[in-house]
Amino acid sequence: MRRFVRGATPLVLLAIGTLAIVASLAVRDLQTACLALGAYAVAGAVLLPSPRFALARFGAIAVASVSLVWSTWWLGGRDLEVALTAGLRIVVLALPGAVLAAYVDPSKLADQLGQRLRLPARPVVAFAAAMQRFGALRETWGQLDRTRRARGFGPTHNPVSRVSHAVSLAFALLVSALRDASRMSVAMDARGFASAQRRTWAEPAPWSRTDSALLALGVALAAVPWLVR
Repeated sequence: MRRFVRGATPLVLLAIGTLAIVASLAVRDLQTACLALGAYAVAGAVLLPSPRFALARFGAIAVASVSLVWSTWWLGGRDLEVALTAGLRIVVLALPGAVLAAYVDPSKLADQLGQRLRLPARPVVAFAAAMQRFGALRETWGQLDRTRRARGFGPTHNPVSRVSHAVSLAFALLVSALRDASRMSVAMDARGFASAQRRTWAEPAPWSRTDSALLALGVALAAVPWLVR
């Protein structure tokens, strides 16, 4: 069952993340929040390929949740239950989308948007290309860092040197991103994206029974807090 998420249609993953917003609207008390979060936790433990990755995303979201709990408790009458409910509502809202977004393939998403939702081809392909480039920023950052260190411009133990090194890398990354965007724009125009009215797609956009089952599961999970209320 852990293979289902990796092979799922990107539209299903995005739909489940969006349905979590609907679920968070029903979180009005601590019991409802705990049950909704527990339902998502059980589903994640059964279906996710890497529970450790989900825990890492939960840790990132927990920082925002804890800050919200503190501010709500401090400024909202110091009611601990109300503060905890507000913090868990954020987790219910953000956790499914944050976890499932990592399994969304930009190319498959573009195929689904263009072929199933019938969106215009040019913005769809541009969006997919931007998503792919965004995913490559970390690799580009590492390459720039290794290049500067090989040329003797690496940082020392001085904090000022490390900040200066990071600023230089950020500027170089910006220049590299602008250069790649210019090349990609020329390549898209050369392939007819500037004037073509209809386009063909190289890959199909299938919809399987697994996708339907996962979408139904997402609807059921979003309905849990509403049923509890």
